[in-house]
Amino acid sequence: MDVFVNIIIALFPLVALIAMGYIFKRTQFLSDEFWRGAEKLNYLILFPVLLFNNLAYVKFEWLTLTQVLLALVIIILSSSLILWMARAFFHIPVARFGVYVQSQIRFNTYIGLSIMSLLFGAQGMQMFAMMIALAIPLVNVISVLAFSQGQGLKPRQILFSVIKNPLILGCVVGIIFNLLQLSLFSGLEQLLKFLASMSLPLGLISVGAALQFAQLKHDYIRLLLNTLGRLIVVPCLAYFICSMLNLNDFETIILVVFCSLPTASAAYILTRYFNGDSQLMAGVISLQTLCFAFTFPVLMILLT
Repeated sequence: MDVFVNIIIALFPLVALIAMGYIFKRTQFLSDEFWRGAEKLNYLILFPVLLFNNLAYVKFEWLTLTQVLLALVIIILSSSLILWMARAFFHIPVARFGVYVQSQIRFNTYIGLSIMSLLFGAQGMQMFAMMIALAIPLVNVISVLAFSQGQGLKPRQILFSVIKNPLILGCVVGIIFNLLQLSLFSGLEQLLKFLASMSLPLGLISVGAALQFAQLKHDYIRLLLNTLGRLIVVPCLAYFICSMLNLNDFETIILVVFCSLPTASAAYILTRYFNGDSQLMAGVISLQTLCFAFTFPVLMILLT
């Protein structure tokens, strides 16, 4: 019971911020222009700065976490391969296939960082930072490839779409600073800390504002399958792979938690950019985010 109470307490600020965003948007307390500006500010500046800060100064332990990172890559590639096989068998249109891929391999970093900080402390944050440094470029490349099929995009165009992603740039610059042991003067370093501290609360509120439950009335079978796949099947796959690689309990918990996160809100932006089924993507994001509040406590109780 104590474990369940601690998980609920840890989730409360996340759920509260998401609920605030949903209420603010539905009551028009803040205008649509505000939300567009907030998402743009966070996606292009605040969140990349947060990723940079998390990666520029963390102590990378590549050798000790080789198995963890290998497990992460196997999980992402296995999930993608299963989806590509399903696409060939069921002849899934590209506009929807890109949605399905993102719904299973992308993750809400805002929620992930908050949970790691609240439940697993500095050690969990360090491991999560290394995982997102690897996962963000990988899942973005796979997502772009999922949408690019059938659109006649050249490899150069696909590469450019990936390289200009601000989240990838934030990760790359942070890793370069870390590996070269570079430093910033204290004033700029403090400014970046202030900017980074704004990202998570604004991001969680924006997640709530982006929820669109009207879409749940349509395509409910697809939405349900995507949600069950992401919140139940993928974490089970992660646990199986962790067991196969003999990871310790802490590493297993971090990886399973990582794989239990709902898909990223930014998936909607990429879907619109490639003319995918953005309404279906909105429904997937909304339902996964809502169900996560119920599946995550149960998952944690089973793991602990």
